[in-house]
This record gives sequence, structure tokens and C-alpha cells, in this order.
Amino acid sequence: MDRYEENYYGKHGEPRKFDPKFRGPIHNRRCTDVICCVIFIVVILGYIALGVVAWVHGDPRKVVYPTDSYGQFCGQRDTLNENKTILFYFNILKCASPVVLINLQCPTTQLCVSKCPDRFATYIDVQASYRYRPDQWNYFRQFCKPGFNNPRKSVAQVLRDEDCPSMIIPSRPFLKRCFPDFSTKNGVLTVANQTTFKDGRGKTRNVTDLREAANGINNVLDARSVGMKIFEDYAVSWYWILIGLFIAMLLSLLFLVLLRFTAGVLFWIFIFGVIGIIGYGIWHCYWEYDHLKGIPGSDLTVYDIGFQTDFKVYLQLRQTWLAFMIILCGVEVIIILMLIFLRNRIRIAIALLKEGSRAIGYIMSTLFYPIVTFLLIAICISYWAVTAVFLATSGEPVYKVMANQTLCKYANLTCDPETFNTTNVTKLCPGAQCTFAFYGGESLYHKYIFIFQLANAFVFLWLVNFAIALGQCTLAGAFASYYWAYRKPADIPLWPLFSSFGRAIRYHTGSLAFGALILAIVQLIRVILEYLDHKLKGTQNSFTRFLLCCLKCCFWCLEKFLKFINRNAYIMIAIYGKNFCTSAKEAFFLLMRNVVRVAVLDKVTDFLLFLGKILVAGGVGVLAFFFFTQRIPVFAQEAPMLNYYWVPLLTVIIGSYLVAHGFFSVYAMCVDTLFLCFCEDLERNDGSTAKPYFMSASLHRILGKKKLSPKKA
Repeated sequence: MDRYEENYYGKHGEPRKFDPKFRGPIHNRRCTDVICCVIFIVVILGYIALGVVAWVHGDPRKVVYPTDSYGQFCGQRDTLNENKTILFYFNILKCASPVVLINLQCPTTQLCVSKCPDRFATYIDVQASYRYRPDQWNYFRQFCKPGFNNPRKSVAQVLRDEDCPSMIIPSRPFLKRCFPDFSTKNGVLTVANQTTFKDGRGKTRNVTDLREAANGINNVLDARSVGMKIFEDYAVSWYWILIGLFIAMLLSLLFLVLLRFTAGVLFWIFIFGVIGIIGYGIWHCYWEYDHLKGIPGSDLTVYDIGFQTDFKVYLQLRQTWLAFMIILCGVEVIIILMLIFLRNRIRIAIALLKEGSRAIGYIMSTLFYPIVTFLLIAICISYWAVTAVFLATSGEPVYKVMANQTLCKYANLTCDPETFNTTNVTKLCPGAQCTFAFYGGESLYHKYIFIFQLANAFVFLWLVNFAIALGQCTLAGAFASYYWAYRKPADIPLWPLFSSFGRAIRYHTGSLAFGALILAIVQLIRVILEYLDHKLKGTQNSFTRFLLCCLKCCFWCLEKFLKFINRNAYIMIAIYGKNFCTSAKEAFFLLMRNVVRVAVLDKVTDFLLFLGKILVAGGVGVLAFFFFTQRIPVFAQEAPMLNYYWVPLLTVIIGSYLVAHGFFSVYAMCVDTLFLCFCEDLERNDGSTAKPYFMSASLHRILGKKKLSPKKA
């Protein structure tokens, strides 16, 4: 006899066959999508190899330490710059040049120094007084090129060769770079209490020129001060934040337990509340319509008065209130008709929500599985970030010609700093320099670094989606074990969560990787489209922008659809152990045969879980507000002294919402799994002794079918 017998539906009309002895997730399984599993393992090994190669060639110090014009790190141990940890710009005014935006490099000599200047000085003044004020020369000389000690060299030659800066200004280190020491005095921007300075070239400049060159550094420095205060607030309140998150966890658990008893009450209260509010709106519209009767001008139409910027004008017309009343009446009638015709489906959705709460009560370990998913995703993010940094710092120093003259034909060309002075570039372009630009290279590896970064991003997306898929399949297998247990909880297998996890890893790694691969491809395309949109934001081509917008919208919809299909395909994989394509097809057609139930269940579940998240985050947030503002007398002495009470408050609110989301995501997966099992149960069985229903008694009563066959003890 063939393994499958009973039927309900099939491809091209042929009967779909069922196993009459089916009693829950199949334990006799075979590996599915083996080819994809092999490819997935090979890709992971290749990803590890890519990380190793990037680690060998990369150097994160290029990110941590600033680099001078000679490609040397500031502050690097065992070098001449070991004690020179700060980068100094010879002429920071040049950092306002458009060249900075093109080359991402300020076109002026950059030097590693041990400390930033603390005074105003110009090379002209220092040279003129070096004989009787040698201390000024010795101080200024530390900001010149290493080894330069010739104050008798002409000013023109010094500035041409950039042996020394033309000026120094009071600065302070920020991000290991010297920036002007801005301050505000009586609303006026100053540097060391001065509003003007000499640029060393015979001109007197305003300090606002420095602000433009530093590109808003004053705001950044203010932000740093705020950041320090925020850090202090976290330092004194972190344990209270953890207590708040623990309370959020308890409230989330309590809400899930209470859903077994309050799901229906909460939903119907909301529905009747909406009906009541719309009803009041209808009455108010009628009252306004009747009240305006006989008032001059109220019988005019919207067409008569035309377009008006003051919306209140339309509220003086009876026609406006009549239109509002008709719209609200239509909405009211639609809601009431939906409740009448969908009442059984709504009752089924509420019953499934209650059943989900009961299932979680029997398998409490599922509530903590999101921690596993979180750790897996954290590992993926960490590996991706580290690999990306090492790849980005894999190049060798590349030097380019930086010329002050915009017409210099050698500008932005690569050069060799060791032989640059022997070329004729300095003669054709006076003042040109061969300075460090960025890290790159001409080898095969360096040429394909961009491709490696794309591969890094793609595999990262694949692994993250696989971790999510593994969690969904594991939870689905555990909750399916609960549904298909004939006697609950006696027939629920031992350790259902661990058993489901083992089955998913052992037999269905390939199927989960296949689904994750499809989703990762779409997500990578979306990332590329976002990148192109960012690059083309300033373009005037309307058709290109329109086409890009359409593509982004289409791929967003495609990603949402694939997530929905994948989620239900993983449930079918967890139950039947079939490959991804077969499971996705069967899940899709099963849902299409129950499309109204799917829509009702989805909206009811979304509403109740969103309500739960708001209640948890809002409740804990209110409690945290009264605590951190010392408005709870019992704990007034325990509350920490804060610079900004909103720092821990927002952290608690956002953290509570995320904690609730983590718990409720398990609940949502539980309800989806029970729903698919419920639909399968209806198609497989008829309630007879030979084919009894596995659904709960409450679901059976709602359906009004045959009496449940007695369950054997």
C-alpha cells in the first residue's frame, strides 16, 4: 500500500494524499535540499577564508590612528610617532576646499604632533623675532616638518615647500585631530576670545572662516559634552535600567498568560469602542448639519466657494457635514456587516490566540529561544563588521599630487614621495606636494576588494536570514508537537523544543538555507537600490528617479511576500519534513483555501500583540518616569541624581518594547503554527472515531461539527 492515502486537493485537480496514521511532526525524515546545504557549507567555509585573508592583509590601525602626509600612523608604537598621537593640519583653511569632497583628503600637509597649538602665531612674526626670542621659534618649530631648523630660509620658499605652517591657532584635540578651540562669547563665535586672526600671508581673517573649514565642529564638540553627561547617567542608572527591563519581561509573560482568558474581551471591547466612537461621530455630524439650517451661506456647495486655504470655511457648510455623515455611516455599516459575516472566523481567531497562550504555558522554554537567535545574529554582525573593517584597511598607502592650482594637469595623479622632488611637477605646479591620499593597491586582491565587500554583505544577509529561519522552524516544530498531541499535555513529547531544533539542524539545513538565500538576494538588491538612490539624489532626471522609486517599492513588496511565504514554508517543513519548494507550495495553497481566516487571524493577532507591546512599554515607562523624577516617595532616596532623566527613561521604554517584541514574536509564531495545523486538521479529519479532530474543544464548538470522539485515557 502507498504511504499516503486520504485526499483533499491536489495539483491540476488530482487528489492530495494524506497519511492516515499521521500524529504530528514526522520523526522518520530524510535530508532535504542537500545541494543547497552543501553550497551553504562551502560558502561558510569561503566566508571564513575571506575573513582570514582580510585579517592577514588588513590593519585596523588605519581606522584607529590618524595618518600623516607620509602614510605614517600617529601614536604607533616603536616608531618616531609613538609619542605624537594627534594629527595637525598645516593650513586648516584649505579643508573647506571642494577637493576635500572629491578626494576625502584635506589638500594640505598633515603632521603628527604630541600636542595641539595653544596660541596664535605666524611664521613671519616668529622668523622676524627668532634671534632675540628663540623660545618662540622652538615652540613654533615643533609644528614644522621633522628636521626642519632653518629660520633663515625665505618665507616664500618655506610656504612654497610647506616646511612650516603659515600660522598656528589655539586648538584642542578631537578624534585625535587638532581643531580650532571654538567658544561662544555673548553670542559671537571666538577662538581664544578673539574674533579675528592673521593667516600668515598678510591678511586678517575672521574666525568664521575657521568654522567653515572645520565644517560644524562646534556642534560636534557640544555633542561631545552632551555625550559625556549621557555616559555619566548610564553609569549611575544602569542597574535600575536592568530592573526595569526585568519588570518588562515579567509583564510580557503575564500578558501572554492572561491572553488565554482576556483575548476575546480585549478584542470585543476595542471593536465596540470603535463602533461607539463612529456612532458618536455620525450623531455629531447630524447635529452640526441640523444646527446650520437656516444660517445664511450654509447652503452653498463646495463647488460654489472653490478652493480655500482656511479649512474652517468648509465647516460652515451643511454639505460638508452631510458628506462626513455619509462616509461615517458607510464605515459603520461595513464594520457591522463584517462582524456579522465574519463572526465565526473572528471567534476562531480568538480561540487560536487562547490556544497559543495555553501551548506556551506547556512549553515555557520556547519563550527563551529568541535569546539563541539574538546570539547567532550578534555573532553574524560582529564577524561581518570585523571583516568589513579589515577589508577596508587592506590596502597599501597611495599618494597623490595635491596642488593649490586648479589648472595643474598633475593634480590627483598618483606619485612616489621618495622620487617626487626629482620630477618636474614642482616646477610646473609650484607648491604641489606628494601626500598620502588613501589605502589601496594594484594587486589582484586589492582590485577586487569592492567585490569582496559585496560578498561579505551578501553572506552576512544570508546567515542572518538563516538564523531567523532556524528559529522559526524550531518553534514551529515545538508548537506543532503540542497541537498534534491527542491528549494534552500527556501526549506532548519530552523536550519538544530541543527535539525540533535537532530535526531542523540535522535534516533541513539545506531547506532553511534555500529560503534564506532567496530572501538575501532580494535584500541585497534593495541595498543596491538604496545606494543608487543616494548617489542619484541630486540628479535632475525625473524618469530615472521615478523608475528607481518603482523598483524600490516592488522589491519592498517582494521582500514582504517572501517573508510571509518563507515563514509558513518553515512551519510545513517542521511538520512534514519536505523540501522547501514543496513546503512553500503546500503552505501557500493551504492559506489560499483559507484566505479569509488568514486575514482575520492576522489582523486580530497584530492588534492584540501591538496592544500588549504598548501596555508593557507604556506601563514600565510610566513607572520609570515617576522613579527617575523622584516622584515615588518610598524610593525617592534610591533614585540616582541624573543630568538628563530622559536618558534612562527612553532606554527603559525602548528596551521594554524590544523585550515585549521578543516574547510576542514567539507567541505570533505559535499562533501561525497552530493555525496551519488547524487548517490541516480540518482537511485531514472529520471528527469520527477513525479520524478524530486534534483541535481543542473550544475550536470544535465554534465549528459546530460532529461531537468530538472520546479521547482514550
